[in-house]
Amino acid sequence: MTSKNTICLWYDGSALEAATFYADTFPDSAVGAILRAPGDYPAGKQGDVLTVEFTVLGIPCLGLNGGPQFRHSEAFSFQVATEDQAETDRYWNAIVGNGGQESACGWCKDKWGLSWQITPRALTEAIADPDPAAARRAFEAMMQMGRIDIAAIEAARKG
Repeated sequence: MTSKNTICLWYDGSALEAATFYADTFPDSAVGAILRAPGDYPAGKQGDVLTVEFTVLGIPCLGLNGGPQFRHSEAFSFQVATEDQAETDRYWNAIVGNGGQESACGWCKDKWGLSWQITPRALTEAIADPDPAAARRAFEAMMQMGRIDIAAIEAARKG
């Protein structure tokens, strides 16, 4: 890896599968070096995939197959800014449709438990509207959603 700062994500044996999914789903994403364990370790055997270097939307990551001790939580998420409804739907459907689960306000989890915020730029602009009433209406509309519906956000913003 050439980056001085890399996000390390803990997996229970599925780091390569996750990295491959992310690389296939998001632009500017790829799977890099795969390190196999040189000996047995608590979560695996010699020759098992120990770490996987990968990028997600240009962000360098390292997937560590550390075992079942630690799980992902909403305390960490990738926030993906989308340009339109088609892009929003494409990422949402890819994550949820691949064994993930829907949550609220544009959040979802992939099948490995990693949280994603699929956030249309239109939503960010709407809740930052200089008109407090318009921002509140957009925010209240978002609070009722799972996947973000840009048309509904814009309609709420307009009142």
